[in-house]
Amino acid sequence: MTDLADVDLDFVQLGSTGIRTSELQFGTWRFGKETEEGNVEIGEKRAHELLDAYAEAGGRYIDTADVYGGGESERWIGDWLADRDRERYTIASKIYWQIREGDPNSRGTNRKNIRHRIDALLDRLGTDYVDVLYIHRWDDDTSARELMKTLNGLVEDGKVHYLGASTLRPDAWKIARANQIARDEGWEPFSVLQPRYNLVDREVEGDYLEMARHEGLAVCPWSPLGQGFLTGKYSREEGLTGESRAAESGRFADAYLTDENFDVHEELEAVADEVGATVAQTALAWLIHRDGVTAPIVGARTVEQLTENVAAATIDLSDEQVDRLTEAKGGPYAGL
Repeated sequence: MTDLADVDLDFVQLGSTGIRTSELQFGTWRFGKETEEGNVEIGEKRAHELLDAYAEAGGRYIDTADVYGGGESERWIGDWLADRDRERYTIASKIYWQIREGDPNSRGTNRKNIRHRIDALLDRLGTDYVDVLYIHRWDDDTSARELMKTLNGLVEDGKVHYLGASTLRPDAWKIARANQIARDEGWEPFSVLQPRYNLVDREVEGDYLEMARHEGLAVCPWSPLGQGFLTGKYSREEGLTGESRAAESGRFADAYLTDENFDVHEELEAVADEVGATVAQTALAWLIHRDGVTAPIVGARTVEQLTENVAAATIDLSDEQVDRLTEAKGGPYAGL
């Protein structure tokens, strides 16, 4: 088991911005999250232990959202930051999902919703600004012009430094169009992207990553372990078991527990054996080595899991090993 003292995360350039980010970012989506049984996955005490561990490994980029744990994630991060030098950390949050039942204006990226929510999330974080503000998803009900003008106002007010867009489905043309509007008007454009991307979820390969490269946008993937599929805890023979947290989700089985994905997993296991790492670490190392990727976002339920994940930054894969993993499951476009 790698010790945190053996890990010292490097800094990498955050796209075309003037700041640098940890090569592995820390995602806090489980902070305060309630299970269907009403249990909290990660409470405040363990959340602070995880933040301590990430910082010990040299990590400085903390990713959250105003809906994580009903706002508790931001509040706990703010309490943790209160005892530290805030300027040493890059804090990112997101806005989009509905926060008030029966109020359609409390969802999306309309001006009313964004302006209300930025002040609330800054208050929970106990800071005057966030380094990166993401739209959590694209809102087709709000025009790109209204969105970019509103976000630019937050930058001019000093409440936000940089703008980002998180996505589940590739939306390269929407980002490119919004950025063109921003440039034409002299407004702040998106500079950071947060897509789902891992060895088995390859939908952003093609136009999305090509657009990011062309525009000089940072790419910081979420779900780098495919909702846990790439950790080695599932087998082709057993599929979902009652002990699995994903066992109650038929959608997980349909999306991940396929013969094609298990073929990828077998190649992943082979490369992991060659480099003396776990399959999770090897899957993360593939993303770190992937052309066009800036910094994957890792999470964990325990300090032990986080230690394993951040140690992926110490693993060196050869070009041949990266190619083998890439070719184990073809993306939508050949050669990418």
